[in-house]
Amino acid sequence: MSTKFVSKEPHVEDYWRGIILFGRNVASYKFALAKSLLELRPTSGQIIKLGDIAPIYSRHLSEHIKNSDKQGTFNSSKFLDGCRKYNSGELTQAELVELTIRYGFNNVIDAFHVVGQGEIPQRFYTDERKENNGIRITDEFSSLLQCDQLVNLPQEVEARWRLVETAWELGVSRSLLSIDYDSNSEFLFSIDIGKRRKPVTGCRDALNGYQKGKCFYCFSDIQIAAPNSSYPDVDHFFPHALKQHGISPIIDGVWNLVLSCQECNRGVGGKFDRIPTIRLLERLHRRNEFLISSHHPLRETLIQQAGVSEAQRTAFLNTIHMKAWAALIHQWEPEEKDATYF
Repeated sequence: MSTKFVSKEPHVEDYWRGIILFGRNVASYKFALAKSLLELRPTSGQIIKLGDIAPIYSRHLSEHIKNSDKQGTFNSSKFLDGCRKYNSGELTQAELVELTIRYGFNNVIDAFHVVGQGEIPQRFYTDERKENNGIRITDEFSSLLQCDQLVNLPQEVEARWRLVETAWELGVSRSLLSIDYDSNSEFLFSIDIGKRRKPVTGCRDALNGYQKGKCFYCFSDIQIAAPNSSYPDVDHFFPHALKQHGISPIIDGVWNLVLSCQECNRGVGGKFDRIPTIRLLERLHRRNEFLISSHHPLRETLIQQAGVSEAQRTAFLNTIHMKAWAALIHQWEPEEKDATYF
């Protein structure tokens, strides 16, 4: 995946999301490092010793191993084995920290900024392991800590981590993971080998990064950290009411789910059971095509639901739109409150 998606005039949070959402994934170390940095909140120019990161970094990985043992595409890892032994009481925390410093950062420090075939233009730290046994924080990371989207970033990292490790655990390529939506819990889930539901992550957490912390319809800011006035609704682009009109149970599919501010979804002049305009339909199509082309873990699910080729998916959306418009009559589009983000 190229870095073009991060936007024509990227903000610092766009670069960060590019790393988390589209960086290389042969292990989950990148997610643990990202969560550690967000938790530590270091300042520009600060040297963070590996010994200072190691306790937090290893804690995040140890906690994830409890729920999903497979944390990479490789067969063995001294570091991950150490996390497992810590969980079983065979290692003390001090021993795990020592093991983490020795083995846990071997590849992630170098690979963190790699997206696609190369590094992104901005770096959140520089590697000073040889000189100072740590990393030096850049102005870009300090700017990230000041951005309005900061409140959403830890949950976005966690959601991406859950999607990737679920694919590894089920023994499938992350691009072949099939995900469904439970409208009652508002959680995304997969089906394991025993045909049991496996909750993966909250729908808001999974989708927010791809909407860049903006309402799908009006581009106002949304926050997924906790229910508040900016907490988004998980909205069916084509209204859930269409089920009453006999239009496909696939209305609950991930292809049809977006995050909406409360005002757009159910405020005065909100969408409710009206049909979004063709212009908004094109936006939904772009969103879905982007997820498919980026080999996002939801890729296979979107293909299964909407069609193998882009032509088939376009025809699918047009058919649903015509049927929905005939059933619910009224179309809707809000006034945009910010610049077009996607």
